[in-house]
Amino acid sequence: FTSVRSSSLKRHLQTHSEEKQFMCHLCPKAFRTATLLHNHVNTHTGTKPYKCSECDTAFVTRGELSRHRRYKHTLEKPFKCTICEYCSVEASKMRRHIRSHTGERPYPCELCSYASKDAYKLKRHMLTHTGEKHYECCVCQARFTQSGTMKIHMLQKHGENVPRHQCPHCSTFISRKRDLGVHLRHFHSYMEEAVRCSACGAAFHERYAFLQHKKIHRGGRRFKCAQCSYTCNQ
Repeated sequence: FTSVRSSSLKRHLQTHSEEKQFMCHLCPKAFRTATLLHNHVNTHTGTKPYKCSECDTAFVTRGELSRHRRYKHTLEKPFKCTICEYCSVEASKMRRHIRSHTGERPYPCELCSYASKDAYKLKRHMLTHTGEKHYECCVCQARFTQSGTMKIHMLQKHGENVPRHQCPHCSTFISRKRDLGVHLRHFHSYMEEAVRCSACGAAFHERYAFLQHKKIHRGGRRFKCAQCSYTCNQ
């Protein structure tokens, strides 16, 4: 990489650094560059600045737009396997495909002999050891290890008219995807001017965090752990 401007070189060097100084205000994630953070925040708020010139679809990042154009419009598959006839729209899929030739499984489980060709399958496998069930049915509170299993349960057990879209940052369920975007922008987007709590002066740049904070002034710690003496407000 070369550049006539030192500022461009400085930004480029950040892509090689392990330091993640750009913090998301909505979740614990951090990023090496401001651009990566900006794209990440868009996934929270539902903002999609990259619009396809050939249809009405819009995307959070430029990379997503490029993949969309290849899948839907140009049908281009620039990544070609050197061993067989396989070719792919995405470099990541090509890397996974190559492992089918080499037998490489770079993601081993630390608790058993299982190893995976990609990180997502390893993460899903780990649930068989932990027993964690992160996904809860909003109708009957049944819990599931995978979101897909929960969605099938809701359609089979509770019919077509149940809310299908859960906010990724709070427990709200919303029927229409369009309304979920409105919810994200209203409650979870970053506010330039912080709102302050009238009871203690704490400042918040997110409306939902402010509303949750206000609950601590209404009384004692309402939520108690069933396994120990720990209590909390949320």
